[in-house]
Amino acid sequence: MKDGFIKVAAGTPEIRVADCAYNAQASIALLRQAAEQGVHLLALPELGLTGYTCGDLFFQPALLEGAKKALLALREASRAYPATVTVAGLPLSAGGKLYNCAAVVHNGLILGVVPKTHLPNYGEFYEQRWFASASSWGRLHDYITISDGLPQEEDCVPFSAQQVFTCETMPAFRFGVEICEDLWSAEPPSVRLAKAGATVIVNLSASDETVGKADYRRSLVAGHAARLVCGYLYADAGEGESTTDVVFSGHNLIAENGVILAESRRFSTGLTVSEIDVQKLAWERRRMTTFPAHQDEGILHTSFSLPATETRLTRSIPDKPFIPSDPAARERCCEEILQIQSHGLKKRLAHSHAQTAVVGISGGLDSALALLVAVRALDLLGRPHTDVVAVTMPCFGTTARTKGNAEQLCERLGVTLHQIDIKASVDLHFADIGHDPARQDVTFENAQARERTQILMDMANRTNGMVIGTGDLSELALGWATYNGDHMSMYGVNGAVPKTLVRHLVAYEAERCGDETLRGVLLDILATPVSPELLPPKEGEIQQKTEDLVGPYELHDFFLYYAIRWGFSPAKVFRLSEHAFSGTYSRETILHWLKNFYRRFFAQQFKRSCLPDGPKVGSVSLSPRGDWRMPSDAVPALWLEELEHLDT
Repeated sequence: MKDGFIKVAAGTPEIRVADCAYNAQASIALLRQAAEQGVHLLALPELGLTGYTCGDLFFQPALLEGAKKALLALREASRAYPATVTVAGLPLSAGGKLYNCAAVVHNGLILGVVPKTHLPNYGEFYEQRWFASASSWGRLHDYITISDGLPQEEDCVPFSAQQVFTCETMPAFRFGVEICEDLWSAEPPSVRLAKAGATVIVNLSASDETVGKADYRRSLVAGHAARLVCGYLYADAGEGESTTDVVFSGHNLIAENGVILAESRRFSTGLTVSEIDVQKLAWERRRMTTFPAHQDEGILHTSFSLPATETRLTRSIPDKPFIPSDPAARERCCEEILQIQSHGLKKRLAHSHAQTAVVGISGGLDSALALLVAVRALDLLGRPHTDVVAVTMPCFGTTARTKGNAEQLCERLGVTLHQIDIKASVDLHFADIGHDPARQDVTFENAQARERTQILMDMANRTNGMVIGTGDLSELALGWATYNGDHMSMYGVNGAVPKTLVRHLVAYEAERCGDETLRGVLLDILATPVSPELLPPKEGEIQQKTEDLVGPYELHDFFLYYAIRWGFSPAKVFRLSEHAFSGTYSRETILHWLKNFYRRFFAQQFKRSCLPDGPKVGSVSLSPRGDWRMPSDAVPALWLEELEHLDT
């Protein structure tokens, strides 16, 4: 439960229709397995203690008595597993009617019973033949007695479709329950439960299989979890249900805010396990102004307590969170981002009546991407590539490799290329300010970056054009840019693209360009170490490698995603980093660069406070006009203090 991770499981036992004692033992066996795996919340299928397909047997007192005894057996067994809450399905008689119910069981108690609200009575479903809807109950909340003898105090349990169950040891862990068709309805009970604070919704289901239904079910669960900003735990009926007219596959799903975390193999039994981050969900709800404050009127709240233990993570934590792992999805993502960038630039060029798009070309990744975007924008405008004015400005640190790649890239794209050697200008500037060129310090470096920006701005004025910025999101986060140098432009097309994603965008363009020479140039740019090339090379090779100085960009992009997009604490970011980069970076290395990230992120806000315009392309942006508002003089003491504790 540490860091907000709640281990959950959807279980499908193999049952026998109407054999309640057998079904109880099958459910208890899954509870035992779940507890052994550290599961905090276990969901079992709809009417799983009897079987969903009992038909008119639901009217038989023997079946109803058997179901009650099965529930009491599960309740008794739960005493041995105090760290696991179980939600099981059964029919229960109350107030002279029969209800399709979910019983919430924990540590020898039935915490509450939730009756189903929406009863399907179409197609293959005939639930209204046997069951009454929760909406037919005379009172919003009531209590029923579930006992096999003389009732005790604990046998009187809440009976309501409007219940939220809250964990005292992790208040962000609140769950509500709905049953199968409730999710398919126009007004799912889970909407009300989420607005009352439930961060997890449990659905006990018996959804039969027809062609294409699995895809629909999957999208429905994921979409609903996204709409409610919740975790969604869907447990489906399967093996053992009657196949007289339909077949059930045990299609279990675990979703979190629109993402499917785990999914069972259909036509199988057993547990589907993952972890839902309720802390993350609570943070996102606080951030979203459209998600309401808790609306508790009419809601029955029930508390329970679980041991405060650390949840062992089994869910996938990608080490490159900005990049889809599926190749096809990655290609779609790259094309979409390039479309956003180029359409943003197209609008700006057209609005400003710019005759040229001026791009500083270094032979590196960022400038290559900016040039590719500029060419796309000119294509959208129906204008020739020669309206892109590329300027390469070699100086003390320029290598033959990067200079050659810059020239070839411009030639293959058919843009206008100017080469302006800035050594003499920078030397004159050093003389003007009394700087010794032998001192290769920050002045030595930044003078080159500012000279290049001055040239680009003046070239834009001369050609009635616009300077297109090349800096990326990772550089903005770390402040790895010269203030009023490469930090400045008239429109920054890469400002919301992290460095790890820049690589994939350039690689995507290399593979789709249809020009083998251009492809070769782009691939060599990808293979070139990232460098500002402000210090003289050694034996013709780049000596100033960015990642040696500020740290690996794959780490910093990971930190950026979880610290800024999701607001995770430094300790939680560190924990996820260890999990994601296990076997790649040591604990000490991750901790070192994480501290560096926070120091630089806070210290460099003043550069982000005056950024040029540029298009947002993903869920993280540091634009001071949009996603990120931060004082330039905030201090990182609290964040670094938390990390210092990890050293000991």
